[in-house]
Amino acid sequence: MAATKDPRPCSIADTLALVGEKYSLLVLREVCLGNGRFDQLVRNIGAPRDVLATRLRRLVEAGILTRHAYSERPQRFEYRPTGAGLELEPVLLTLMAWGDRHLRADADRPMVIEHACGHELVPVVTCAACGDAVRHEGLTAHPQTPGWTVRGRSAGLA
Repeated sequence: MAATKDPRPCSIADTLALVGEKYSLLVLREVCLGNGRFDQLVRNIGAPRDVLATRLRRLVEAGILTRHAYSERPQRFEYRPTGAGLELEPVLLTLMAWGDRHLRADADRPMVIEHACGHELVPVVTCAACGDAVRHEGLTAHPQTPGWTVRGRSAGLA
């Protein structure tokens, strides 16, 4: 079966095209932790310098990070999250919690995040309207793109 040349329109796919590459998410992790200088990023992420420079440039162009000079001679910059970048932090926290549960079940966790209340953060996605925790059983998808249903392309458009 040949791959469709027009896959389902999807905001998840669009987001992954921008931040779904491993080093991009790790850059966001480090910048959210306050480690925004290039040498810190290289050391803490382990990315090759050229790959890291490309990822940083793309995240700045996309409005996820901003670049601030911290030295004129030599000229050096640090990276900080924008509002859009900070909106991705809950995604990182949820990925971390999933990894702790499913990949490190019997191992020490590399990091624990403390919430402002003083307790360990356990991220939970909640509905903004009712405050209930989101569970798969309570979700119903409503495709908004003409010609698409939950199951895929409508008959006659395939």
